[in-house]
Amino acid sequence: MPTRYFKLTEVAQAGTWSLGPLLDGQGQELEPTTQFTSGHPVASPALLKLRVRAQGRRRDFNLAGDSRTPVVHIRMATHFAEFAPEDVQLLPVRIKGCSDEYSVLVATRLVEGIDPRKDVGALVFRASDPPDALIVSEHLKVVLERARLTGVSFEEVSTQPPSATHVTQ
Repeated sequence: MPTRYFKLTEVAQAGTWSLGPLLDGQGQELEPTTQFTSGHPVASPALLKLRVRAQGRRRDFNLAGDSRTPVVHIRMATHFAEFAPEDVQLLPVRIKGCSDEYSVLVATRLVEGIDPRKDVGALVFRASDPPDALIVSEHLKVVLERARLTGVSFEEVSTQPPSATHVTQ
């Protein structure tokens, strides 16, 4: 049976917080931040920080700043670390005014041309089409749904077969 894949999307409801762009240890905005969403491992910065752009209820899954960098609460990060340790990097981030543990979630694989008839060999990856999509396998989707995490929804990836499948690590 073919593996089904799902794009993680942010659910930003009224009354929930919004996070600003990633900052370095000195509080300067990181430019560019595409390294965190490119589908490749990154050199771990000494310290990452975030500011809350709009106050509200905290969520387990957030897309920070204009670059839409995934930031996850420890509850969600634990599932990624347990079920997909080869596919992700979790970089600690300090959020001003928040004592909870959060991490930047970096998918360390890039898949070009997802063919839903084939298993790409990863539970988490970035897709080149749709551009910059953060994709999880059906197995990981079920794990995350059972955890009742906030701020996340899943959109099934199109079942149109692409011309080729390629995974880079």
